[in-house]
Amino acid sequence: MRPLTILLLNTMIVLSAQTSDEKEAIAVVQRTFDGIAAHDGDMIRSTMLPDARIYALRDTGAPTGVAVADLVDRIAANKGTLLERFTSPPRVLIHERIAQVWGEYEFLLDGKVSHCGVDSASLFKTDTGWKIAAIVYTAETTGCKGQ
Repeated sequence: MRPLTILLLNTMIVLSAQTSDEKEAIAVVQRTFDGIAAHDGDMIRSTMLPDARIYALRDTGAPTGVAVADLVDRIAANKGTLLERFTSPPRVLIHERIAQVWGEYEFLLDGKVSHCGVDSASLFKTDTGWKIAAIVYTAETTGCKGQ
């Protein structure tokens, strides 16, 4: 129980120390995760620049990249229960109108850990708020916290 209490207190300290821009950048990434869980392409697209790209580095092989439209199609075609979540508070770096949200995550398919790794989202602040320009992530199938 004590480690959980310490983790919760540390999380509260980190969250309370964040600026509004940091909170908003994290919220955009979380909205993307929510769109994935809801199989909601419009929600996902609302978080990204029109020409945003998503790049994955799997356990083996070369990095792969897809356009947002392809990601939305894949999510819509998947009929399983999807859940992507940070496993600890993400780190945020901001300089003027660019931001980087970086954190460890896990991805669950039908309630079971499919893979985990690091999500790194690059965002730009636009007239309508923070928008994701690119997501780069690792997809690791061993060593996940929830396995």
